[in-house]
Amino acid sequence: MKLIHTADWHLGQTFHGQERHVEHRAFLDWLLETLAARQPDALLIAGDIFDVVNPSLRAQELFYDFIVRAHERLPQLEIVMIAGNHDSGNRIELPAPLMQRLNAHARGRVQWRDDGQLDAERLLIPLHDDQGETRAWCLALPFLRPAEVTGRSGIHTSGIEASGTEANAQGNDYVAGISRVHEQLIEVARKQRNPGQALIAMSHAHLRGAAVSEDSERPIVIGGEESISATLFPEDIAYVALGHLHRAQRVGEERIRYSGSPLPLDFSEVTYPHQVLEVTLEDERLAGIEALLVPRPVTMHRLGPAPLETIETELAALDHDPALPQERWPWLEVSVMLDAPAPDLRARIEAALNGKALRLLRLKRQLPETETQRPGASERLENIGPRALFARTWEARWGTPPEDAVLADFDRLRQDVLDAQGEEADA
Repeated sequence: MKLIHTADWHLGQTFHGQERHVEHRAFLDWLLETLAARQPDALLIAGDIFDVVNPSLRAQELFYDFIVRAHERLPQLEIVMIAGNHDSGNRIELPAPLMQRLNAHARGRVQWRDDGQLDAERLLIPLHDDQGETRAWCLALPFLRPAEVTGRSGIHTSGIEASGTEANAQGNDYVAGISRVHEQLIEVARKQRNPGQALIAMSHAHLRGAAVSEDSERPIVIGGEESISATLFPEDIAYVALGHLHRAQRVGEERIRYSGSPLPLDFSEVTYPHQVLEVTLEDERLAGIEALLVPRPVTMHRLGPAPLETIETELAALDHDPALPQERWPWLEVSVMLDAPAPDLRARIEAALNGKALRLLRLKRQLPETETQRPGASERLENIGPRALFARTWEARWGTPPEDAVLADFDRLRQDVLDAQGEEADA
């Protein structure tokens, strides 16, 4: 059996104020051709399909058009998708009855039965081979918000103590709840499958020890302090398809993988290997993984930090193709080191770019710090981020950095605001 694992499409993302529809369309066209050429049995999309909980109509049209085209080209292809922390779970599930007719299965929220137990069967998706035989089970677990996993029977930390997971050591109810949901789902999946059928876990989460892109990845409620352990996925899980982190990577074992985002979502991700993963299974075990690199539809250049004269020289030598349509012109970030303020800096940079098929998206200035300069005074607010700004404000007010529990409360409140925005948009 063969699967394609991808995640973190972030359809509808604007890049420093510029829309990226052309890039997203190019990726989905490439993915469709790759599916047609590789003929996998299933496509797994591990969350963050959209960039915001209330995506534009254009972004939604792009996504659902892809689902339809994929079914037309590969009628037997099964598509399984989960909501990420950027998605609205309700929105992802809304067209589920229609998508099921296209062999597409969407899971945006976990549900609980009247007795307080997890409705695990709903999260188990059978995956079939080209003969229609069930060859694997996908454990489709969307992003878990605190309100979904805390304060429920069997989900508190006391319930984790009996299971012996690492979450208990942290004494955190939210992490304990996430861990317990994973464990319950795996337990039910083991009972559901028959000999020879593989178990595939798909989750949108931050695993401890994985590398994070600080500039573009929104913390999942609580940051690295409350990441979950890879030990949640026992050896009888043949493959773990993860979403959330944009850098493609494995976590500890070959079978536990982040596919990474198919496109760089920030200039800091320019050097990442952007890809999807082809996963091959033989009966209950993993047989192989192949990375399929995604072509970069729009080039990104990152110059500096360097003195202005060096930057001007690099800009003059920068290759460009004047025949490209404007929507395909490369994105450009320039970071200039200055000895003193330069009011004409932008004018000089734009003069160096005159006649070149390049789009300047970000111009950063780096001034030398003095002994009396307040740390961070030259920073732009957009570069700090809500969590770091809160920590600085707290320390300035109370004279000491906030404790982990305070940061945890802040992250919960921030996620509540984001969730409320999505619910208002769905109403």
